[in-house]
Amino acid sequence: MLPEAFIDRMKEMLGDEFEEFLTSFNDEKYQALRVNTLKVDKEDFYKASPFELENVKWCENGFYYNKTDTPGKHCYHEAGVYYIQEPSAMLPGELMEAKQGERILDMCAAPGGKSTHIASYMKGEGILVCNEIHPARAKILSENIERMGIRNAIVTNESPNSLAKIFTEYFDRIMVDAPCSGEGMFRKNEDACNEWSPENVAICAERQDEILSHAHKMLKPGGRIVYSTCTFSREENEGTIERFVEKYPEYIIEKMERLWPHKVKGEGHFAAVLKKEGNPANAKNGLKNGCEKGVNSKEYKDCVKFLDEALNIKFEGVVVKFGEQIYLMPKDSPSLKGLKVLRPGLHLGELKKNRFEPSHSLALALTKDEVKQVVDLKSDDVRVNKYINGETFEYEAEKGWYLICVDGYSIAWGKLAGGIMKNHYPKGLRKKLL
Repeated sequence: MLPEAFIDRMKEMLGDEFEEFLTSFNDEKYQALRVNTLKVDKEDFYKASPFELENVKWCENGFYYNKTDTPGKHCYHEAGVYYIQEPSAMLPGELMEAKQGERILDMCAAPGGKSTHIASYMKGEGILVCNEIHPARAKILSENIERMGIRNAIVTNESPNSLAKIFTEYFDRIMVDAPCSGEGMFRKNEDACNEWSPENVAICAERQDEILSHAHKMLKPGGRIVYSTCTFSREENEGTIERFVEKYPEYIIEKMERLWPHKVKGEGHFAAVLKKEGNPANAKNGLKNGCEKGVNSKEYKDCVKFLDEALNIKFEGVVVKFGEQIYLMPKDSPSLKGLKVLRPGLHLGELKKNRFEPSHSLALALTKDEVKQVVDLKSDDVRVNKYINGETFEYEAEKGWYLICVDGYSIAWGKLAGGIMKNHYPKGLRKKLL
């Protein structure tokens, strides 16, 4: 049951379109996935896809899939070949127009749809800071960054205010997918409908103003903010943008766009693009490139040995230790001192007594061509599902670490000894697939 105050407001907003809008709440929701171009070319995926696909017109790599398909239970999902995402939510990531080598912040990033979208355009170059204020949601964000094989992401668990104190005029682009009243999700989320009130709309608008003010402090002159919500409220959408540019007149509104559920194949969404005038060279930030110091290679010599022996590539970046965990921070990373950090970069693995154990993150971030020893299984091979569920399999070859792949996409490490491929799929991720 839609709230009466919401219905009254939408009648006023939409006029003759209201009945069509109201009828759309009875329609089935659309389901979509976005191809992870860090791992596969869109056209190659489309040709070989096990699903029936149709393009999402506002997202280059987005596809609707048939409601009878279950891509979340396919091994490609575990390999990070795609990200399942509400189609309208793909719009802000496209409007970001992220470039390789930039510094980008996703300010309210969980569960990771927009961060992983941005990362696909960065191609592993530059620095992507993905932040989420809520610890449990930040953990989910970190897991999705891992699954999609993103090498250049730093995941933080901070308030916008804390970030703004450190990253003054630091970022080239900032995504603000703001917490909102969630009106655009009423059709698919009954809780959002039950929790709605005019008072909550006002609270959300006030919070959005504050978050955008912090984003302003962190954006370089010449930079871009993409602001988005999944609500219909003018107070939280056009109103928020108008209040912002009135407070900060150095911004130009390049675009404002709404997606209505009675007009598109997707839920309600709003997005705006804000351009900050000025020269990036005049940024006032005190942080310099490369100010995060790494550890001496002697401290992680077993890791170095593994990388030299197992890989065909050399990584660039700053190696840091968190306890016995080894991470590779993106090249030219800033200092993270004073921040709550869940993931300072690509997790390479763990130093154990007299040995190094590579991480699941590293496996998912590698392609089969980058690793010397590979077992590439077909997706319909029964061993794939068994391996993802924690089982071993027989295999005859030289002993050692192997990258286990499915149709060429990495899914995990395995360690071969005595003709048995020992399972290194993380226990917490093991599952039975279809």
